[in-house]
Amino acid sequence: MDANGSGESPEELKKAKRGKSKTPQKAKDSLLTQKSPAEFFAENKNIAGFDNPGKSLYTTVRELVENSLDSAESISELPDIEITIEEISKSKFNTMIGLADHGRVDEELYDDFESAKAREKRLAKEARFQEIQAKNAALRKKAKEPSVVKGPKGRGEASFFRVMCKDNGRGMPHDDIPNMFGRVLSGTKYGLKQTRGKFGLGAKMALIWSKMSTGLPIEIASAMRGQNYISFCRLDIDIHRNIPHVHLHEKRENKDQWHGAEIQVIIEGNWTTYRSKILHYMRQMAVITPYAQFLFRFISDLADKNMTIRFARRTDVMPPVPLETKHHPSAVDLLLIKRLMAETSKQNLLQFLQHEFVNISKSYAERLIGEMGPDFSPKMPVKNLTSQQIVRIHQLFRQAKFDDPSGDVGEYNLRLGIIKELKPDMVATHASSPQVFEGHPFIVEAGISLGGKDVKQGLNIFRFANRIPLLFEQGADVITRTALKRINWSSYKINQMQDKIGVFVSIVSTKIPFKGTGKEYIGDDITEISSVVKSAIKQCCLQLKSKIVKKLQARERQERKRNLFRYVPDASRAVMEVLEEMARHHEPKRPRYDGEDGELLRKVASQDITEMTFREILSQHVEQVDYEMAIEYATQSGASEEPREAVYLSSLEGTHDFIDFHSPVFVFRLIP
Repeated sequence: MDANGSGESPEELKKAKRGKSKTPQKAKDSLLTQKSPAEFFAENKNIAGFDNPGKSLYTTVRELVENSLDSAESISELPDIEITIEEISKSKFNTMIGLADHGRVDEELYDDFESAKAREKRLAKEARFQEIQAKNAALRKKAKEPSVVKGPKGRGEASFFRVMCKDNGRGMPHDDIPNMFGRVLSGTKYGLKQTRGKFGLGAKMALIWSKMSTGLPIEIASAMRGQNYISFCRLDIDIHRNIPHVHLHEKRENKDQWHGAEIQVIIEGNWTTYRSKILHYMRQMAVITPYAQFLFRFISDLADKNMTIRFARRTDVMPPVPLETKHHPSAVDLLLIKRLMAETSKQNLLQFLQHEFVNISKSYAERLIGEMGPDFSPKMPVKNLTSQQIVRIHQLFRQAKFDDPSGDVGEYNLRLGIIKELKPDMVATHASSPQVFEGHPFIVEAGISLGGKDVKQGLNIFRFANRIPLLFEQGADVITRTALKRINWSSYKINQMQDKIGVFVSIVSTKIPFKGTGKEYIGDDITEISSVVKSAIKQCCLQLKSKIVKKLQARERQERKRNLFRYVPDASRAVMEVLEEMARHHEPKRPRYDGEDGELLRKVASQDITEMTFREILSQHVEQVDYEMAIEYATQSGASEEPREAVYLSSLEGTHDFIDFHSPVFVFRLIP
């Protein structure tokens, strides 16, 4: 036995150790871990629209603009929004974070390094191509397109941008600002009403992206109406705990009595790739919200990249503020019923059914309770309901018949926005009556335009949902598929390939069935929505067809009139030659014609009637015939008025005391 008391020789111990080292170690026990909402969205940022730096820049602008619009509309204030994107150079960014610029020491470490051999090969290829181009030019051959010569491989340096958005909205309470920006899935838009945001992400995802790409905090300045101070807050987010990390939170003097919010965030982005998307988004937002004014600025160290675009307000009339509504019985699930029961202030089942749901009157609630069975009574306490009884209520809700919810959703005038931004030759709009999908009311407003500035040939589709322009995943959207596949444009005298057609469709509802949290598109698998979209587009096409037919008929009349005028000189000359010949044979001693004919020939002989006289008479006759045909057409088509042209009055400058008289179709403003 050895000193260890194992009874094994040293050689055997060594072999045992060697064998042990080759066997896999026992796996550690699995640990149950949890992730905060902020951590989850940081790791899966693509589902919130932050796929890459360029898309992240676009989504940040979009979220800040939509939050500003909601804020201003909530207090019935005409939105006045300023958006500024400032490009930040690498050296400036390093200065901001306190990092000194450092030149490269070992070039071969970098991804864009090009070796001498690779550079020689690339330059030789460029020289050969230039030689071929010179020979082709000498032989007058068609020059080939220059091939793209790949330079050194490299991902390129990151680009940073400061995004600023300022509005004149409601503002935020001083103490709520940290949680409103530094806690994911906390917000004010979770009620059942028509609103742009739903998920409580928005600006919080911009802050998460800022923390991931630059590490810099977000800055918020906010003031509410009548508040004599401005709340200033600089914060970032503790992603692992989903709580705000406040750097500075203070009150500052509000000298100008400003109200609203101003948000600044510095993120990594790509302006070059997503420039057109951002500008397209701003233009579409100006179309769908003609009552808002936008000022967009891009600032760069390079003067030729700077731009300032103002999207002016077209109308002073705002849509009504969306109101929060109750749930429709057919649209609730078990979890929601339990939550409503836990939160309700009503004591018994009858009051709960009557006051927590829409379209359930007292008498109908009593009928429902009677149908539930002997275990239910109108006076039974809501808090005492068992899980089985709640399931029974849910089953009855799914099977019973309820009236459709009322259309308490806003309808927005697309026509004003279309005319303001596109200036089309023709435009037609139509708003559907309120329809229902899964217990939620929705309205589809469509507009079709022909011609206009910056409109390409063919179909140009503009999609909106709750006043949000939808720019991505267009091919799978119900609006795109309906316009491309379900509308026979030629039957409405519209050439789908050659005409400049703008198709605008806006869907507003208390619940938009977006596909994914990115709010990119509405699926084509919902029959209720697709049928209403198709009907709305067809109604617009019918209006346009009537206008196009009238325009074609007017063009035909003009062409006929032009052709008749073209023959007036020849006809006048021919008639005059005949009459002159007849006048020569009409001797005074032996007249061959008498009465009016003789008088006419005497005037021709004395040159009281000339060729120009006949030209004037024939021209007047053509005008008279054209007028009579136009009157006949107007009578047949039912027109009893002179042609009308829409006139839009811009708002007066300066401040005035005025009184507004509202009607369903117009607002009359009396200025003393």
